Amino acid sequence: MSSTFRRAATAAAAVLTALTLVACSSGDGARNAVAVGGTFQFHSPGGQTEILYEEEERAPLPDFSGPSLMAEDEEISLSDFAGEIVVLNAWGQWCAPCRAEVDDLQLVQETLEPLGGTVLGINVRDYNQTIAQDFVTDNGVTYPSIYDPPFRSAAALGGVPTSVIPTTIVLDRSHRPAAVFLREVTADDILDVALPLAEEAPAS
Repeated sequence: MSSTFRRAATAAAAVLTALTLVACSSGDGARNAVAVGGTFQFHSPGGQTEILYEEEERAPLPDFSGPSLMAEDEEISLSDFAGEIVVLNAWGQWCAPCRAEVDDLQLVQETLEPLGGTVLGINVRDYNQTIAQDFVTDNGVTYPSIYDPPFRSAAALGGVPTSVIPTTIVLDRSHRPAAVFLREVTADDILDVALPLAEEAPAS
């Protein structure tokens, strides 16, 4: 095989790999996830962008909180949604996949709210809060978001990579991850996981 052909083949492979990445990622890329005893832990190198957990494999997240993106002097905590299904979505208005999925997440909110569920955004890397607030208003978003530009709340997410935005984590009623998506999501992606969770009772 000529060196020219080898270089061309290598370049083509690199392009194909790049085209499969749909998140605004930087740095360490996607990793596999597993739940271990105690609290949820996300680890193990790999390339999966969608990880699902059976009920017996799940482990809880610790509580975390932060200031509301939209309401001045309001603090939002995961524990505010005790007993509810929670769809955590780390997003930024600077991120094209985040902008593309916002309508789907709003549909998820409207579907889950009557069933005892919510989307909870975590707004990251938007150091101009006003721009992020305008994005929420302009898109008719009704679910809350924590304003967390440095993504400090990631420390409570068991090592989910902070370099991959958007990241979406579907929590059951005991706030145990049932799915992690390291890519842009659709409403069907989320509801396929979340609707069966509505039938589950919180873990004792």
